[in-house]
Amino acid sequence: MKKYGIRITLTEDNPMRAFHLLGEDWEAYRWYDDPEARDRSIEAMRTRLPNYRLGDAPAQIVEPVER
Repeated sequence: MKKYGIRITLTEDNPMRAFHLLGEDWEAYRWYDDPEARDRSIEAMRTRLPNYRLGDAPAQIVEPVER
């Protein structure tokens, strides 16, 4: 069982939180074998993607978790 994870939730102002889409309580997890792989993935997820418009930012919250 993988021990190191990332919890992904949506920001308060994210339109995907609407009840008919993902909902207010939506969350997802990704699991990794070691904390280094998890931390690299967190950094990649927090980086602004090249196809974003200037001023856009990721509309998700990523945080490390452990089992």
